[in-house]
Amino acid sequence: MKIKVLCFILVLLVTGSMSKIHASANGHNVKELQIGESFDGVDGTMIIQNLKNDKVYVYNKNRSKVRFTPESTFKVANALIGLQTKAVSDEYEVKRWDGVIREFEDWNRDHTLASGMRYSVIWYYQAMARDIRVENMQHYVNLLDYGNRNISGGIDQFWLDSSIKISAQEQVQFIENLVEEKLPIDKQHMRTVKRIMINEEADSYVLHGKTGTRLSDMGLGWYVGYIETNKGKWAFATNMDGSGSKAKTITLDALKELDIIKE
Repeated sequence: MKIKVLCFILVLLVTGSMSKIHASANGHNVKELQIGESFDGVDGTMIIQNLKNDKVYVYNKNRSKVRFTPESTFKVANALIGLQTKAVSDEYEVKRWDGVIREFEDWNRDHTLASGMRYSVIWYYQAMARDIRVENMQHYVNLLDYGNRNISGGIDQFWLDSSIKISAQEQVQFIENLVEEKLPIDKQHMRTVKRIMINEEADSYVLHGKTGTRLSDMGLGWYVGYIETNKGKWAFATNMDGSGSKAKTITLDALKELDIIKE
């Protein structure tokens, strides 16, 4: 009986019940990023993982395990769920602006799923979340194994300084599953979301990413995504006590320092 139990545990480990980042963190495939000065004295963390050989670069490993609200980086999961549940038909579906003047000029017009991702239009994704409905949202948040899975903060608020929380390590695992199309979502929808996440296309790379900022106090910033190069794909997640735009800048600097982005 003991032998069977031990075999079962070994099977769980081999089949990936432990995330690759956790597994790598206990081996020799992890290197510490020496980028503390890039954070300008504020607390933050960064993970960059090669999806081919599982080499992982980490800055501030302890913080990389801590869960924070995802803010607008949840738009990636929200778009996947919206497409899967048919709350939106495709990346081109338009939602009409309600006429309410909001803090960013780009938000004050009609938007599609794609433009809503590009300009981080909160009202579009809130409207889509309401169309998804609580039961469907909870079902797919569970299936995606997204952070603490807690959407109790309200169907159109739970990712905005509210109930759902996720760590940088979990963000990288989620992005890896998206890149490799291993999420419990139709492949065509995963490919759509990967496409609308494109931030930049160059001769030697394509950058897919999403920023997130806690707008109430600018006290939390994220940049999450992946980069495709001629040599492979790298998933990344950065969070810090600051803005998403600053997290993006630091991430791009690190990708250049590691020669993943060649200037």
